[in-house]
Amino acid sequence: MSGYVGILVSDPWLQNQFTQVELRSLKTHFMSMRRESGKLTLRDLASRMSRLKVVGENLTEEDRASCIQDLYQNLDEEVDFELFLKVYLKLHAHASTRTGSVAKNSSAFLKAATTTLLHTISESEKASYVAHINNYLGEDDFLKKYLPIDPSTNDLFEIAKDGLKTLKHSCFCCSKLINVAVAGTIDERAINTKRILNPWERNENHTLCLNSAKAIGCTVVNIGTQDFIEGRIQLLADLNLKKTPQLLELVGDSKDVEELMSLPPEKILLRWMNFLLNKAGYKKIVTNFSSDVKDAEAYAHLLNVLAPEYSNPSTLTVKDTFTRAKLVLEHADRMGCKRYLTAKDIVEGSPNLNLAFVAHIFQHRNGLSTQTKQISFLETLPDDAQISREERAFRFWMNSLGNSTYIDNVFEDLRNGWLLLETLDKVSPGIVNWKVANKPPIKLPFRKVENCNQVVKIGKQLKFSLVNIAGNDIVQGNKKLILAYLWQLMRYNILQLLKNLRFHSHGKEITDADILRWANTKVSSSGTQSRMNSFKDKSLSDGIFFLELLSAVQPRAVNWSLVTKGVADDEKKMNATYIISIARKLGCSIFLLPEDLTEVNQKMILTLTASIMYWYLKQPVDQDKPSGTSDSETISNSTLDDSASESSIEENGNL
Repeated sequence: MSGYVGILVSDPWLQNQFTQVELRSLKTHFMSMRRESGKLTLRDLASRMSRLKVVGENLTEEDRASCIQDLYQNLDEEVDFELFLKVYLKLHAHASTRTGSVAKNSSAFLKAATTTLLHTISESEKASYVAHINNYLGEDDFLKKYLPIDPSTNDLFEIAKDGLKTLKHSCFCCSKLINVAVAGTIDERAINTKRILNPWERNENHTLCLNSAKAIGCTVVNIGTQDFIEGRIQLLADLNLKKTPQLLELVGDSKDVEELMSLPPEKILLRWMNFLLNKAGYKKIVTNFSSDVKDAEAYAHLLNVLAPEYSNPSTLTVKDTFTRAKLVLEHADRMGCKRYLTAKDIVEGSPNLNLAFVAHIFQHRNGLSTQTKQISFLETLPDDAQISREERAFRFWMNSLGNSTYIDNVFEDLRNGWLLLETLDKVSPGIVNWKVANKPPIKLPFRKVENCNQVVKIGKQLKFSLVNIAGNDIVQGNKKLILAYLWQLMRYNILQLLKNLRFHSHGKEITDADILRWANTKVSSSGTQSRMNSFKDKSLSDGIFFLELLSAVQPRAVNWSLVTKGVADDEKKMNATYIISIARKLGCSIFLLPEDLTEVNQKMILTLTASIMYWYLKQPVDQDKPSGTSDSETISNSTLDDSASESSIEENGNL
């Protein structure tokens, strides 16, 4: 194992904006700048950053100076490395917007699939996103008086600001859109809805939306509470066997079903499209939503199969691709499909808009048999809801870290070991020996095993319980062992965040029992009698303990008039959804579902409790505390009681 120690940043959000390679390069530049004068101030950065790529190449010194002056009042403030990184991110975004605006009629924002990645949005894309919002939310009782958004303005990019004249409660728009994509993600009872919101209430609304977006799989890296969030739109929600079992028609026999189930929605959409095109006698294979559909021929054949009653013979005989694209869109209009693109977008191969177009066609009319005999095969598949929920939680957590590739299925996408190594490097910077790692694409199986062997080796170094686990188990997609590893990795990350936040000076390791005791102490100190005996305490299913914990850490967080007694199952679920939304609104990054609370999934209960604890300990020290005491001392000096000792989850994944 390499002895290199990675570059650590105290702010986890800031740490996740950069790879270790980027941090090393920026640290070198920073140290060089500071050595030149012995002191580095904000005023100095405009000239000194000229040597940095993107920031130096695409902005003049005057541009950089103007931007920094707009961001900071005291230009004589001394710059440490973390402030340097924050300024760099802002300038990088500004420079990227500059380069993106060279294209006619374009807007730009940071997309979060990888760190500091620019995504340029054309006016057509903007109009399509606006149309999607107007279409799906236009009849909402609360929002219809504020919609539609005008696509000719930049109101779409202002949607995260709660001061927008035409959309004062924009969080409602974001939350509704998130709930359209994944129903029930945000409990609207948790949203601040009074007519005039103060800055803290607006920030809570934005935080709730951002954390909820992360929880449904949107990547939200490089995005603050006043920035635009970008994720997969609701149109892809039905592209799975659970929502559309007719997709089984796409596979030749039952042995291919598992492969189909592991595909991301975009790949399923392509397979569906090619399945119907083959029926139509179209010989080409469509492999993307850009170059392969630019001539509009594939669209013409697809729509002829799905809606022959609206076909126009001229569509396939016309020579001009632009004219053919217009005829295709007219065909789609006659079918009743909402438009998400123009003929120009088709011939220019806009991948996002073409994907949205095909997804909407699928949603409107998929052409698959509703009587297929294969649907009965679904009944023979193991329906392990626990595995499914845990896979979802770990997947969304890993995607929230900003790895280089979006993960659609942990059992498939982690098999070459690379994304696991990236995640390990995020969680414990410098622990991966990149010199012996094999970067994708990896064709030789033994190279994948080498990566996964290093993953297992690092896990043992971090004291994970990895009995009888070898790298080849990950390559083979062993579900139980992969989930056991990911749980320990996620748990390690949570405990390290807590340790680095308050306990690094004492070198104290945080345990499950510490988290349990802290939660019980907070609830007890608020004057209530609730108690959590362990993270698998069945009494937690009513949600009352966590509502009291949230109220203890932030007295105004819970509106008790909205809380149920938690006796019936529906009451328990109402409390659970409220708890999750309140925690996200405070700033907790959590990935559990209401069922994890009502069924008392001890792993997810631990992550929820630890996230609330982490949020609380990050807050400024409470002035009302007795002098000389702190939460860290309370935790480090307490004696473990028997219930706390017994509560520690079967540590590290002996599942």
